[in-house]
Amino acid sequence: MSDITELERRITAALERIGQGLEGLERSDPDRPDPAELEALREALESERTVNAQLNERVKAISERQETQVTRRERRAAQMVARAEALEGEVDKLKAINAQLRQTSAALRAANAQGLGDAAAIDAAMRVELEALALLRASDRAELEDIVGELAPLAEGGKSDA
Repeated sequence: MSDITELERRITAALERIGQGLEGLERSDPDRPDPAELEALREALESERTVNAQLNERVKAISERQETQVTRRERRAAQMVARAEALEGEVDKLKAINAQLRQTSAALRAANAQGLGDAAAIDAAMRVELEALALLRASDRAELEDIVGELAPLAEGGKSDA
């Protein structure tokens, strides 16, 4: 992009020098140049101005496209960070539930080893296990929704932001 800016600067400077030279020729030289040559120079100047304007438009279009892509990438990155944070929370919950499940299972094994059938321990173990399964199911569902969200634009024939 700096190359385009440098070229634009150089073209503008050259056009100004040509314009000043033409004005100087018209004012100071009693033996004016051929009007056809002068007209050709003016046409060349106008042509260069047109090219310069086209280059400016192209630079503007490229800049806008880049800004759009950067915005899209930043939005996608923010979504991914939010999802990663949510997954970290789910992992922490699963770790806590699994620790609780291990403790309850150990208590059940100890009660069974002594020949005692502890209904409260069995009930607690079943509740913890059901909670762990519910969290695991919710985690799986969230992951599937993410996958479907990524595949939906592809199924519609669009581009993914990935």
